[in-house]
Amino acid sequence: MAYVPNEVSGTVSVVDTTTDKVVKNLKVSERPRGIAVSPDGKRLYITNTPTEALIVYNLETESVEHSWKVGDSPEGASLSTDGKYAAVAVEEDNSIVLIDTTTGEQLKHIKVEGENPEHAVFSPDGKWIYASAEDAEQVDVIDVEKREQIGHIPVGKRPRGIAFVPDGSRAYVACELADTVYAIDVATHSVITPIKAGKFSNGLVVTPDGKRVFVSNGKDRTVMAIDTATNTVIGTMPVGKRPWNMAITPDGKKVYVANGRSDSVTVMDAVELKTLSEIPVGERPWGVVIK
Repeated sequence: MAYVPNEVSGTVSVVDTTTDKVVKNLKVSERPRGIAVSPDGKRLYITNTPTEALIVYNLETESVEHSWKVGDSPEGASLSTDGKYAAVAVEEDNSIVLIDTTTGEQLKHIKVEGENPEHAVFSPDGKWIYASAEDAEQVDVIDVEKREQIGHIPVGKRPRGIAFVPDGSRAYVACELADTVYAIDVATHSVITPIKAGKFSNGLVVTPDGKRVFVSNGKDRTVMAIDTATNTVIGTMPVGKRPWNMAITPDGKKVYVANGRSDSVTVMDAVELKTLSEIPVGERPWGVVIK
């Protein structure tokens, strides 16, 4: 199943990825944005701006289990690979909140250098959180064990989406106002190379084998595929208006992108690099997660 938070509708559309049809719409919160799914596929973790909270939604009972206060204007959320920790980017507080998902305890409210952080993404080994901020030209690096920022990586203007390759050796960040994706060496927390993308590049997702990374281009209404071996663009696919955040099926065959201004999700063939279909969802979809 794919889960699509719709900001204005206040719903999460559930898409069956075998049929690419919406099977239900969950009423989760007033304004769902950032979303993550637990490793066992039983819970969604969703940021909700009006209540300044991270909501834990039980998919088996279709009900809210918890609502954890995190701060003013929470947006991106991610889980560590083992599901033990959640990280939330809290824009107005210029912070990343680290939460123990077993107890709901807020372990640390970590102030970051970048203003208006949008995404906070765990490295696959759980050692690092990379945070991007709208009003910055850097990716902030957080040491999870120390629970503090230990450095930053200079990139282009307005970094948005972040994605790691499965072995954690490399990360990619899309910078919207630079129309560029930056490949980052995680061992040294430094840029390997910039990769020219389309206009207003923002959302990112990597294939399970780490061989390709996909980037959404908001103004171009496209999604590009990048070969991670050469860090070059190898294909471009048309999608809906204002493509935003993305997800890929576990088998690596299909990519789904939320089209914020088309109220839809576009499905793409991740192997043949072609557009397959467009699925109507709720109003102002923010992103997609799949489990």
